[in-house]
Amino acid sequence: MSAGGEVAVLAIDGTALVADAVARHGTAPTASAALGRALIGALLLSCFKGEGEATQVTFNGTGPLGSLQAIATADGRVKGRCDNPAADPPLRADGKLDVGAAVGRGVLAVVRSRAVPPPADGSPPPPSTPPYTGLTQIVSGEVAADLAHYLATSEQTNCALALGVSLDRAGAVAAAGGFLVQVLPFCPDAALEALEANIAALPPITELMASGDGSPAALTSRLLAGLGVAPGAFSLAPAYGPCEKADLRARMVRAVALLGADEVRDIVATQGGLEVRCEFCRDVELFGEEEVLAAVEAARAAGVARLIGKGGE
Repeated sequence: MSAGGEVAVLAIDGTALVADAVARHGTAPTASAALGRALIGALLLSCFKGEGEATQVTFNGTGPLGSLQAIATADGRVKGRCDNPAADPPLRADGKLDVGAAVGRGVLAVVRSRAVPPPADGSPPPPSTPPYTGLTQIVSGEVAADLAHYLATSEQTNCALALGVSLDRAGAVAAAGGFLVQVLPFCPDAALEALEANIAALPPITELMASGDGSPAALTSRLLAGLGVAPGAFSLAPAYGPCEKADLRARMVRAVALLGADEVRDIVATQGGLEVRCEFCRDVELFGEEEVLAAVEAARAAGVARLIGKGGE
């Protein structure tokens, strides 16, 4: 926060986070930049919200990248995916990666949801709040401008948002980061003018990080130059996930069980087992015939129980 409480700033160094995601998905350079921007953008929209809140950002564009998705939670965790990790259109005229061409035009969907934890005393949980979904047109495909457009039109948030991912000659992530500046109600004109000047004078986020001057604290100080920085800032260490193995296996086995007993047996007879890969973390899990057939039977029994319950009504 600025010293006078007129402006809120959220800044992220996501270099390690994006490097992890790129390694998991094996993305081409342009796909790496697009995925990294989406991951950091989703974090900027989600961090420091209420406990259990999550934000899902989905770009359904016409470009070769296909659908681009990131899901972030309030505690700084984020995961993402894209349909075509090999998408890598020609460079722009200025020699930079053409993320806009990779994403294309289409619709941006932002879903905000909140998981309600069960009460510690075992009583029934309170009713959950329905997810909020906002839809806007993709205005550039460059991710940052599209998310800023969404915030302005769908959530009436007056803000500035910047995202950046730079790669080295080998295609590895050299720097990745971003910031979200939100102008709060009753911000005086003098503070707004100072903020606008600070943003205009700021080099690209990846240049700042490459020079060693792009840490969240340093970036915040530059954005709030002349306004002062209030003490007591919150901080989180962003990380890729969560795809905990136990939860991942449970979700996977439920999905495989939908194939039915006969198809499960056919796959096991042909391949010797079942392999399932998570589309977000790219981890592969192996399942034996007995484990999946037990899930098939459990699903069948649950379906029968629901039918009986409806018949009783």
